[in-house]
Amino acid sequence: MSDKSPNFPAFDSDSYPQKVVSLRATGGDHEAETPFHQHHKCQLVLALNGYVKCKIADAIWMVPAYCAAWIPSQVPHSNRISSNADVRMLFVDPEISGMPDRSCTLSISPLLRELIVHLTEQDQHYLDGSATARLVEVLIEQLRDMPTEHFDFPTPIESRLSAIASQLMTTPDDRRSVGEWARQYAMSERTLARLTKQETGLTFGRWRGQLHIVLALQKLALGESVQRIAEDLGYESVSAFITFFKKTLDKPPKQYMKLKN
Repeated sequence: MSDKSPNFPAFDSDSYPQKVVSLRATGGDHEAETPFHQHHKCQLVLALNGYVKCKIADAIWMVPAYCAAWIPSQVPHSNRISSNADVRMLFVDPEISGMPDRSCTLSISPLLRELIVHLTEQDQHYLDGSATARLVEVLIEQLRDMPTEHFDFPTPIESRLSAIASQLMTTPDDRRSVGEWARQYAMSERTLARLTKQETGLTFGRWRGQLHIVLALQKLALGESVQRIAEDLGYESVSAFITFFKKTLDKPPKQYMKLKN
C-alpha cells in the first residue's frame, strides 16, 4: 500500500521490481500521519531533520534525527512526521539476507545517511548493473552493519495498562507512584508491577522512563532547551533530568545529540 498524505507523495513501493527504492517526505505546517498500512517490502524510516513517530504493532517507535526505524515486511504501521521534518523512506526487498527480522531502531552512520539521500535523488527505475544499482549494493552492506538502539515505548494491550500508557503520553510530567496508579485502577501495587513486567518486559519505573527518553529525544530534535524538557517531563530540577538521561544513554543530552548529528 502506498503512503498517502499531503506530506507523503503517492508511492507504491511494491510496484517497483528494484530490490531497494527510496522516497522523500517533508513536514508541512502541521504534523502529518499516514493511515495504518503494510507492504511487501521492508521499510526504513530515516529523519534527517525533525522527528518521526512510528506506530508499529504494540509500541510507539521514536525516530530521532540520527536514527531510523526498521519495519519488517507485512507489518502494519503508521508514520507521523513533525512539521519541520525531512524524512527519507527506504523500501527493501525482504529476500535480502542479513536484515533485522523484527521492528527496531537502528543507529545510522554518516556514510549510510548520505547513501540513502543520494539514492532518493536518483531515478528509482534504475537498471541492474547501473551506477545506482552498484550504490545500492554498498548501501545494503552498510545497512547490515548498523547497531540497534532502543527508542520505543511499548503500549500494552491489557486495558488498564493501555489506559495508563495513554495518560502518561498525555501528561508525561505525572510523577505518581506505582501504588497511586494501582489505586486509580482498582488493583494492588503488586498486580500493577506484575502486569507491567508481563506486558512490556520492563518495571513500571523503567517503562515510564522509556517514554521520557522517547519524548526527550523528540524535543531535543526540535531544538527545545534541556531546562524546558526537564520541566515538561516533571523532573524536580534540570540536574535530576540530566542524571536520568546520562544514566540511560551514557551521555548528557547536549553531548549525546552533538555526537549523533
